[in-house]
Amino acid sequence: MAFEELKENTENIQEQMQSFLESNVAYYKLWGFKVAMKSTTMILKFTLIFICFGIVLLFCSIAGALAIGKYLDSYPLGFLSIAGVYLVLTGLLFTIRERFFEGSVLEKFSEIFFNDD
Repeated sequence: MAFEELKENTENIQEQMQSFLESNVAYYKLWGFKVAMKSTTMILKFTLIFICFGIVLLFCSIAGALAIGKYLDSYPLGFLSIAGVYLVLTGLLFTIRERFFEGSVLEKFSEIFFNDD
């Protein structure tokens, strides 16, 4: 009689363990899906913003180069002056890239991965 109760308890524990493992697998699948979707939508949103900003910057650069070229009576000098401004900005961004970009990107992705919402 004690052996049959022990056998029933063992079967019950196995069923509960199987149910627990299936629940954990389902939870982590959902968690992974949530993190992947948040990351994907954030990357897509930033990409669209950067594309729109890039188009505006392109047209402003062309307008600025034409205005400077008209002022200097040489359109190539106007475009070269705008290129020089971009070269200086690129140098500045290159010097502060680690502090600005890596920190903010790491912070944003950490927020997504470790947020329990």
